[in-house]
This record gives sequence, structure tokens and C-alpha cells, in this order.
Amino acid sequence: MKGNFPTEKFKEIETPFYYYDTDLLRTTLHTINSEAGKHDNFVVHYAVKANANPKLLGIIREAGLGADCVSGGEITAVCKAGFPGNSIVFAGVGKADWEINLALDKDIFCFNVESTAELEVINELAGKKGKKARVAFRINPNVGAHTHANITTGLAENKFGIAMRDMEKVIEEAQNMEHVTFVGLHFHIGSQILDMGDFEALCNRINDLQDQLERQHIQVENINVGGGLGIDYQHPNRVPMPDFKAYFDTYAKHLRLRPGQKLHFELGRAVVAQCGSLIAKTLYIKQGEVKKFAILDAGMTDLIRPALYQAYHKIENLSSDGPMETYDVVGPICESSDVFAKHVELNESHRGDLMALRSAGAYGEIMASGYNCRHLPQGYTSDELK
Repeated sequence: MKGNFPTEKFKEIETPFYYYDTDLLRTTLHTINSEAGKHDNFVVHYAVKANANPKLLGIIREAGLGADCVSGGEITAVCKAGFPGNSIVFAGVGKADWEINLALDKDIFCFNVESTAELEVINELAGKKGKKARVAFRINPNVGAHTHANITTGLAENKFGIAMRDMEKVIEEAQNMEHVTFVGLHFHIGSQILDMGDFEALCNRINDLQDQLERQHIQVENINVGGGLGIDYQHPNRVPMPDFKAYFDTYAKHLRLRPGQKLHFELGRAVVAQCGSLIAKTLYIKQGEVKKFAILDAGMTDLIRPALYQAYHKIENLSSDGPMETYDVVGPICESSDVFAKHVELNESHRGDLMALRSAGAYGEIMASGYNCRHLPQGYTSDELK
């Protein structure tokens, strides 16, 4: 089964480009709000690093989600899209002074702080502005996730967060600083997680840490569990959105929140991945000695995930209903790693056929580069092409 695309409209647009099904995006956002809304204390932020296309940001802001940013550029983008400052959280291991100053000027909800050194800089810069910065500490829970090694972030060996053994010490330091206010704890164990047991393990670790803090009479207003919920890359048509009910219910069941505590989520891939596809044109069909290649005008500069993570994206030939044949689908970049997939079953393909690389709404357009002096792909929405 193929996706439903306005193929005739696609013929009028220069390839490669990204296409976003905004009906699916709105349905996904409605489902998120519906499931999270069953719990009065759940707050959802959108992880902007997944996709910062301004048209999508506008739709996400209209749905009422907050924003999770990891750079000053992302803070600028969400403010331009209309997100209120008090809905923004700012994470990242290496916040530059200008980014911290920008966040202070926007009066964001809080900084997710990842080191004592960073805390000291935030306190200093906030002091120069006569402000108090709200901070949550990202604690590395040493909880593994069943996902790719490059997107696991919660192990002790990873660069992210503050070690659990230092948690009480850094909270005490913050409480003794004049220009920061401790407002919560932040966690994030990885991305593309489909096993709810990983999130349950995080809940158990947070429960233990909260018990430890309460013995020291330390109260926590906000718990932020990051995001990480994965999608079904194999079946984008059959499973167009993740099981948000199971995701939120896992936290509701296993995390022991204290009275008045708010639980924050930072969903990115789960929000936008399935609504986006990379549309490319077939330049050549090349018959090699042992295999046949479909050479597209899109490459790793447009969608780097297969080269970077060996990630799978379902590929569909939108122009052909011919018999199925086997191809290696590759791009034009002068790198051996510029391969989208090998041994792919596609309808018989020809020069000029349009191909859709599915589930590319997250970490697709946003990670595109100008390597080989290539143009960046444009993004179009179904609203525009109706």
C-alpha cells in the first residue's frame, strides 16, 4: 500500500523537496493533547530539533504545545512562530553566552542545566541583567534504551547530564546562588524508543531519586522526562502515529509524582516524523554487474539518516504500478555512503519517476546540508498544494 500524495502537483515542483501532510500532523497533535490531557499535571513541549520548518512550527504552536530548544537559533525560530517565552525550555550541553542571554531576555520557562560550570555562567549572566533564571538539572540516570547507540543519551558514558552522585550537591549550590531558582529535574534516555519498559525503568529511577531528595527535605516542582518515543518506520501507512496512550499511561502508572508536581515531556520525532516525506526524481536506472541501481536527485545531503544511523525509510515509486523489481536506491553525492537502501522492492522504475522516502518529517529537512555545493531542499505542506 502506498501513501496518498498529490502526485500531479508534485510534477510542478523542483525536486528534491520535503512534503508535509498537515492533516496528519493536526490529527497527531489532537491525539497528543487528548491523551496527555487526561492527566491534569502533564505538559507537552515540542522538541524543535526534529524539524524547525516555520509552517509546521505555526501549526504546533496553534495546538498549544510548548517548545524544547537546544540552541539560540531554535529559540529565535519558536519566538518568531509565536511560542510564548514561558512555554520554552532550553537544553544542551554547550550553551554559549549569547544563547543564554537571549533566553534570559525572552524570559523562558527554564534552562535544563547540564553541568556546574554552566550553572555558574547562567547565574553570572542573569546577575548582570538583574534577573533570576529558572533552572532544572539534567540528571544522567544511567538507564539504557533499546535503540541505536548514536541516539542513546542516558548512560553514564554519554556526554549528557549531571551524574546522580552529584545531584544533591549541585542543587545545594543552586539554592545558594542569588540569580538562579531551582525548579526541577530533567531526564532524557534516548530516541526512537518503542519498548515501554525503557520508560518504566526511567520512572523507577526517578522514584528512587525523589525519595533520596525528600530525605534531604528537597522539594521538586517539575519533573521533565524528555521524549524518545519512536515511530513505525516500516509501516507509515498502517501505523501513521505512535501509541501515545501507552506512552502517557506508562508514566501515569509508574511515576510517583508528588502533590502539585508537573510532569513535562519533550516529544519531537513522534510529532512530525510520519507527516513528512522526501520527494525525489529518478535520474537514472543503472544496470550493474550484479544489481540494479535507482539513482535519485536526492542524496545524503537531503536525508542523512540512512548514512549516519543506517536508518530505514520506506521508499515508494509514486509514478509506477509496474511489476516489482529489486533496486539499490542511491543518491548523486560523491560518497560511497550515499545510499538510501539496498535490495529494495519497488515497482518497475524509470528515469523521471517520482520517489517518496517516507517517515522523513523528523531529522530530515532540519539536518540537510550544502555538501557538494548542493541547494537545500524546500519544504511544502499539503495546505499549500490543495
